[in-house]
Amino acid sequence: MLMKRGSALAAAAACALLAACAAAPESARLPGTGWLAVSANDNKVVLIDGVLTVLSNPPPDTLALIDLKQNPPKLVAEIDMPAGTVDGPPGSVAVTPDEGLALVASGLKINPADPARQVDDNRVIVVDLKANPPKVIATLVSGARPTGIAITPDGRFALVANRGDGTVAVLSINGKEVTKIDTVRIADDKSGPVHVAITPDGKSALVTRDGDSRVSVLAIENGRVTYTRRDMRAGIQPYHMSMNPSGRNAVVGVNGRGGVGDIDTISVIDLSRKPYRVVETVSVDQWVEGLVFSPDGRHLAVVAMNGSNRPRNYPFYNDAGKLVMFRLDGMKLTRVAEAPIGHWSQGVVFSPDGKTILVGNMVEKNLGVYGFDGTNLTDTGQRIAVKGGAAALSTAGGR
Repeated sequence: MLMKRGSALAAAAACALLAACAAAPESARLPGTGWLAVSANDNKVVLIDGVLTVLSNPPPDTLALIDLKQNPPKLVAEIDMPAGTVDGPPGSVAVTPDEGLALVASGLKINPADPARQVDDNRVIVVDLKANPPKVIATLVSGARPTGIAITPDGRFALVANRGDGTVAVLSINGKEVTKIDTVRIADDKSGPVHVAITPDGKSALVTRDGDSRVSVLAIENGRVTYTRRDMRAGIQPYHMSMNPSGRNAVVGVNGRGGVGDIDTISVIDLSRKPYRVVETVSVDQWVEGLVFSPDGRHLAVVAMNGSNRPRNYPFYNDAGKLVMFRLDGMKLTRVAEAPIGHWSQGVVFSPDGKTILVGNMVEKNLGVYGFDGTNLTDTGQRIAVKGGAAALSTAGGR
C-alpha cells in the first residue's frame, strides 16, 4: 500500500510539473542551466571606417535571449532596455545559476548636454528572465562606469567592477530582490577595474585593472568581500577574464596598448596554490576581447578583433576578426584551431555540452554560431540577428 501510494504521489507530482512547464514562458522552460545565452546590445555607438561615433537619437539598447538547446540556436525574446555599452570587456551582463535573472551594467550613456558624446553612467539593471516577455524589475546604483559583472556559484551575491572609481560593488541576490550591500575600494580612480571572475568555490575573486595593469585578488566569506592586497602582473592592460570550472586556474586577456598592430596575449593564473600567480603567457592576435573556458575546462575560446575595428587604410587592418581555440593541459595552452568572425567582435560563450559557440559581432549586429568537436572549429554559417551591436554575452556559469 505504501509503495502504491508513493507511486501515485510521484505520478501526480510529475503531471503537475509537466503542466507547470507547459504553462511557463518559453524562457523559463529551457532545460538545464547554461542553455540560455543573453546578449546585451548597444545602439548608442557605431564604427564609421574604424572611428567610434556616437549616434544622435539612437534606437534603444536591447537585451536578447537565445536558446542554445535548439539546433540551430534560436532567438526566443528581445526587449528594449538600457543594455550597457561596448565600453569595457564583454562581461557586462551576467545570468544567475537558475537562469531567473540577468544583471546588466550600464557604464556609459548619452550626454544630455551634448548628444554627440557619452558620459559615465552608474547603473546595474535587473531583468526578470522568466517573465513573459522578460522585463526590467529594478535599477541599482553601482558606482562610476560599471563594466564587468560576476555572480557567485550559489547565486546569492554578485560583484561589479566600477571602472570609473576604482571600486567593486557587492550585490545581494535573494530570489528576485537584488540589493547593493557594500563597496570595496581596490585602488584609486585611475586603476580602472574592468572585469571580475569568481572561483567555483565562491571564496575568491580576481579583478582585472586595465588602468594600472594589475589583477587583484579578493576574498569572499558569507557575502563579505575584502581586498587581499595581492596583485599580479599579467601584462599591459589586463581586460576580460574566464575562470576554469575546475577551479585550478583562470585565464586573462591582455590588450597591450589597445590595437596598434602588435600581437596581444593571454595569461594563465595558477589558482591551485597560494599565493595565486601568473604561470603561462601565449600570443593570440591583435586586441584580445572576449574569452571563455569550455564547460569541461579543457579548451578556451578567445575573440581577437585582429584589426577589424580599424580604418581600412590602417596598416594593420584586417577584414575579419578571429575566433581562436586553445587546449589546456595542466597550466599550458596550445593553439588548436581558428576561424574568421565579424568586425569589432566582442563576447563568446559555449553551450553546456561544449559543442556550440556563439560570438557577438558589433558591426554586423548579430551572433555567429560555430561548432567545435575538441579539434575542429566549424563556421555553421548561421547568424542570429539582434537589434543592436552585440556588446556583451553570457550564460549561467559564465560559459
